[in-house]
Amino acid sequence: MPKQTYNVQEVPGGVPVKMWTKGVPVEEEARQQLANAARLPIVFKHIAAMPDVHLGIGATVGSVIPTLKAIIPAAVGVDIGCGMMAAKTTLRAEDLPDNLGKLRSAIEKAVPHGSAPKHKGRDVGSWGDRPPETVDKAWAGLADEFDALCELHPRLRHTNNRKHLGTLGSGNHFIEVCLDEVGFVWFMLHSGSRGVGNAIGTHFIELAKKDAERHQRNLPDQDLAYFEEGAQYFGDYVRGVSWAQKFAMKNREVMMANLIATVRSVITKPFEVYVEAVNCHHNYVQQERHFGQDVFVTRKGAVSARRGEMGIIPGSMGARSYIVRGLGNPESFESCSHGAGRVMSRTKAKKMFTVADQVRATAGVECRKDANVIDEIPMAYKDIDAVMAAQSDLVEVVHTLKQVVCVKG
Repeated sequence: MPKQTYNVQEVPGGVPVKMWTKGVPVEEEARQQLANAARLPIVFKHIAAMPDVHLGIGATVGSVIPTLKAIIPAAVGVDIGCGMMAAKTTLRAEDLPDNLGKLRSAIEKAVPHGSAPKHKGRDVGSWGDRPPETVDKAWAGLADEFDALCELHPRLRHTNNRKHLGTLGSGNHFIEVCLDEVGFVWFMLHSGSRGVGNAIGTHFIELAKKDAERHQRNLPDQDLAYFEEGAQYFGDYVRGVSWAQKFAMKNREVMMANLIATVRSVITKPFEVYVEAVNCHHNYVQQERHFGQDVFVTRKGAVSARRGEMGIIPGSMGARSYIVRGLGNPESFESCSHGAGRVMSRTKAKKMFTVADQVRATAGVECRKDANVIDEIPMAYKDIDAVMAAQSDLVEVVHTLKQVVCVKG
């Protein structure tokens, strides 16, 4: 095991916070948020803060929170099951077309992306009322469990569910065509459980807050309201979050299949795809055993990194990304970062940078370079290489990827 790289932040009245943040900035508000979570009576042993840690809602993005017989819905968040998928191909850099604009355009046409909630007519980020057959086949494996969940919580039925399956979304979600360190082409994408996951997360966060009011818990932050085992909605939340995580996994699989088919329509040279690479969540909760205890581990912007387990740590839309192998560090609850992590809000990025800055920062990448994506400019994120250096005892790098095409929602 490489040398220990974390610092310990002691929290009066709470468990310690172990921080893998050497050489990367951490805002004071994020430290306060970590301390708030550390004071909850349900937290086990310590909290692990990853190098991409930054302010979130209730709990920081980039944190690993182990809890005993309880789950904090806002720590899981509303993009339940959000994560990454990457696949290596037999294509080489020289097989890509000289004009990558045609490839980007084909991907944008094939995969619904973005959102227009106030738009009259079909949401541009959905399939509308007639998803393709591949989506309906994937939905068939999710439908019964979803119907059972809706019987218990009817408001979840009136959500974008089936029509969002196989779609990208907006914000920091993306599809990329990348080259690895020896010139092989990879496909990589980032998305989650879309509208239905957001609805499930929001619904149960509200119920947890009501539960906390009834029991008059002295919470340091109302967004840290939690369900304990045996509480009225604990079981329902576990069912809901588990289903949303399945939806997110399937969403990425459907998109990847569509992406591969689309690239084949543009590049006529036959190629193979090794989808065995990775399909991993980074916003989720599951039961695991750590330090001899069965606990619920919530990874909010963190990836499981058990010894030998493959994972993906993406940079920003102008920076490198990494395919990694976990080192199984017990102190991080066998976890690593989920990306570079923001150093500023979307609003601040839009005020600070211009389209010209975006053009310069994404030189060599075929992507959107307009005012609506300035909030995703590389400078709004931490330095991915500093982030990787800070977690050298959590993962080892297997491949280094650099994007040549990036599709943003």
